[in-house]
Amino acid sequence: MTTSSNNMHVNDFGIEHAHWRNWVGNQSCVRAARGAPKSEDELCAMIAEATAKGMNVRVAGSGHSFTPVALTNGLHLTLSGMKGVKSIDHARRRVTASAGTTINELVKVLKSEGLSLINQGDIDSQAIAGAFTTGTHGTGARLPVLADCIVGMKLVQPDGSILIVDETTPDLLLASRVSLGTLGAISEMTLQATDSYRLKERIWREDFESAMEMHDELAEKHRHFSFFWCPYEESRHCYCLPDTSATSRTGRTTDVCEMKVMDLTDEEPVETEFEKVAYSSDVYPIEYISNFHELEYAVPRQHGKDAVRAVRKIMLEQFPDAIYPIEYRFTAGDEAWMSPFHKQDSVTVSVSGEPGRDYWDYLRAVDKILRGYCARPHWGKMHFLTGEDVEAIYPRAHDFRALRRKLDPQGFYLNDHLSQLFR
Repeated sequence: MTTSSNNMHVNDFGIEHAHWRNWVGNQSCVRAARGAPKSEDELCAMIAEATAKGMNVRVAGSGHSFTPVALTNGLHLTLSGMKGVKSIDHARRRVTASAGTTINELVKVLKSEGLSLINQGDIDSQAIAGAFTTGTHGTGARLPVLADCIVGMKLVQPDGSILIVDETTPDLLLASRVSLGTLGAISEMTLQATDSYRLKERIWREDFESAMEMHDELAEKHRHFSFFWCPYEESRHCYCLPDTSATSRTGRTTDVCEMKVMDLTDEEPVETEFEKVAYSSDVYPIEYISNFHELEYAVPRQHGKDAVRAVRKIMLEQFPDAIYPIEYRFTAGDEAWMSPFHKQDSVTVSVSGEPGRDYWDYLRAVDKILRGYCARPHWGKMHFLTGEDVEAIYPRAHDFRALRRKLDPQGFYLNDHLSQLFR
C-alpha cells in the first residue's frame, strides 16, 4: 500500500486512476483513486483507508446528475457492484436493497413480488441511492418526492463505521432522505412500497392557453398530470416525444402542450398509439437521448401558472434559439429537511440547454424568474444557488449543516460545490 498522505495508487483498490464524466458530459473530474466495492465491508474499508490518508470521498451513483455533486479529486466510488434486493417484508410492503441497485432493476423484482413503488419519475436508469437522495420526483399533486418512501438506510461514516438510520431516529431520517451523500455513503436503503397496481396513461395535445385553463382541474382529477410545452415544431424531437398531432384540438404545431394523465386502473393491459395500460413501472419511464443539460426548480404550486407563463414569454421573445420543451410537473410537500418540496406543494418547471451551445444567459434568465417565486432547485439539476440562498429558502438548513458537521467535521464527504452549499 502506498504511504502517500494525499494520493492512492492502482494497487490500493486494484483499479486504475481515470478521468470521469457524468452521463451528458457537462461534469468531469480527475480522481486520485477509484473504488468499486463488491460488499458493504469492502466499502467501509475503502472509505476508512481514504479518509485516513486525508482524501475526500464521493459516490458517483449512475452519474445522472447535471451538477458537480459527484465530483472529487480524492476517492471516487461506484456502487455498481453492490446491487440487488436483500429482503422484502411483505406484511409491511417494505423492500431493502443495496444502494447501487438501479430503479429499473428494483422494480423488476417488485413486479414479480406483487409490489410497486408508490411513484416514479420518467427516467429509471439511476441508482436508487443517488436518485432518491438528490430530490428526484415524479408527478402527482398528492404524491411527494420519491425520497419520502425511504424508511431506513445505512450510512458509512468517514471512519468506516456504519450509522443505522430508521424510524427510531426521526430527525436523522428526515435529514438523510435528501442529503446528497454529505452525511455518509449509503450502503443500503429500505423503501416503503405498495401493492402492485396498473396505470392507464393517456396523451394528447393542447394549445398553451387551453392547458392553463385545464390546469387546476386536471391536477385534482388525475393521480398524475404533467405536460411538455413545445415552443416550436422541432421541440418535440428534442425529447423524443410521440407525435400527438392526431389528438390536437387546435391543429397547431407550435406553442403547444403535450399533455399526459395517468390513473390507477383495473383494466387489462393494452397499448395503442395514445393510450397505454400496464404495470406501474412499465408506464412511468419515457425514452430520453442524453443530449441536453437541464435546470429544474420547484415553484410553490400557487405560483405555477404565473411562473411557466413568464418562462414561456422570455423563451419566445428573448431566446428564440431555446427550442427544448419546458417540462411541468406536480409534487406534494414532504418533511425531508433539504427536499425541494419541504412543507411546500409545488410544481416543477424545467428547461434545458443544448450541449455545445452557450446557454448560460438563458438559464440565468430562467433562474432569475423562478427565484422571484421562492423556487428551490432539484439538487441533481443545474442551478445557481449559493450558501446564503440555501439558508434563506430552506427552513432546516441550519439544522442540516449542524448535523453534517457533527457526522463529518472534516468534510470528507464534501467537494467544492457541496462545501459552498453545506459547509
